[in-house]
Amino acid sequence: MFSFTVDKEISIELFQQHHKEELYELIDSNRDHLRQWLLWVDKRQSPGDLEPVIPIWIRNYAENNGFDAGIRYHGRLVGMVGLHFIDWKNRSTSIGYLLSEQAQGKGIITRAITSLVNYLFNELDLNRVEIQCAFNNEKSIGVPIRLGFTKEGITRDGQWLYDHYEDLVTYSMLKKDWPVS
Repeated sequence: MFSFTVDKEISIELFQQHHKEELYELIDSNRDHLRQWLLWVDKRQSPGDLEPVIPIWIRNYAENNGFDAGIRYHGRLVGMVGLHFIDWKNRSTSIGYLLSEQAQGKGIITRAITSLVNYLFNELDLNRVEIQCAFNNEKSIGVPIRLGFTKEGITRDGQWLYDHYEDLVTYSMLKKDWPVS
């Protein structure tokens, strides 16, 4: 199982079926907060709605094709991080993340993404990591900016979100430019 310690406060672990109630509680208690940026939130109306998706996440990890994992802060599930897909030919991937509203402002996502990017460059020997954020999601955009990612551009109307389109901002980091090891 994929799991590692980020620091003394934060760890990342692959989701398993026994996490479905805990994950659902995270989603449900942050529904309004997450719904601003994520289309799938309304599709998760009970822990049972996670049953079919968790095996897909586990299979992706087993097939070396990305993963979805929980972010724990002092042992408590406070967010998620995932690799959407690993393009092994081009040695690249994209990262997505979310954090509960009450866990914001503690540097949790920044530290988790720093550790994850170190893993991607140093352990998986990837060359490129991409992060896409909704143009208006200032907190999410702050992460790649703080970590020195390069802004590549804006995809206009790149994501349909319930009743409107959102522009997406793309940031990237290349292994040769990564300042943290």
